Amino acid sequence: MSQQTGLFQEDVQAAGHGNRIAPRNRTLSCSEVELEELSSEILHIDSSIELNQIANRVVQGDVFDVLPCLPEKFVDLLILDPPYNLSKNYNGRSFRERSCEEYQKWFESVVDAIIPTLKLQATIYVCSDWRTSTMVFPILERKFHVRNRITWEREKGRGAKSNWKNNTEDIWFCTNSKDYSFNVNAVKIKRKVIAPYRVNGKPKDWVEEGNNKYRLTHPSNIWTDITVPFWSMAENTNHPAQKPEKLIARLVLASSQDNDFVFDPFLGSGTTATVCEKLGRQWLGIDINEEYLCWALKRVRAAKTNQNIQGYRDGVFWERNSLVA
Repeated sequence: MSQQTGLFQEDVQAAGHGNRIAPRNRTLSCSEVELEELSSEILHIDSSIELNQIANRVVQGDVFDVLPCLPEKFVDLLILDPPYNLSKNYNGRSFRERSCEEYQKWFESVVDAIIPTLKLQATIYVCSDWRTSTMVFPILERKFHVRNRITWEREKGRGAKSNWKNNTEDIWFCTNSKDYSFNVNAVKIKRKVIAPYRVNGKPKDWVEEGNNKYRLTHPSNIWTDITVPFWSMAENTNHPAQKPEKLIARLVLASSQDNDFVFDPFLGSGTTATVCEKLGRQWLGIDINEEYLCWALKRVRAAKTNQNIQGYRDGVFWERNSLVA
């Protein structure tokens, strides 16, 4: 998730700077030297550009300025994680909540600008919170084929005194046409078997590993196995709306093939780019914030030598806190 011109106001102070860091805090950041060096790898586009020039690159700029410069019909998978209609500080740029009509108008203009980049067989995933979800759905229904709504548990955040705690987000699963692919075998979940059933003395749809019994199950549209990045995880950054690598990995594996092109026009701190690097996809990310893009590039570099994804191993997604090292 990122922020874009037209919806934001500059703040004097950036969120998160100047805080004391605990000794075991693994939150990724960049030194001044790293920022200077990594910023030299960021693309700036103001005219038409070829596909081979943007593969596996980050672009700094407003999506409305960058999108017209991109090639047509190159995207196999779109991860669209725009700012939700909430007041939030993004590294010194504050997004202020708008009226439903104003937010919908902006969101539709983003979608219209992206559509020319999509292949006919492209898949689109759109992230939102519960309230923003109701705003974007009518637009998605007009523009695409809406296949499903995924709801995932954030497992993070403060409780509410006068309301139910809000700890879920939505992801709309859409396709650009009726011709699309979905790789269900790549996103099965490994669960412990509570009541192992046998036929003629043999396990029925489960296997025994050590002292535990497991079953591979088809994923539903309710995800309760995602851990939101926190301070002791290497993937964590100070981005206020960072998505977990495990979550993005599930989208990428379900709806793309090796070497397909994945596009994230609101890249933020680079989770999509990092996951694509680990899973062998081509990618392109746009963001307006230079520091976020430096974080993304640092994460991508690390992914070249460390392809681990928390909660995913040997081609299988594990239930939360169940993966044994």
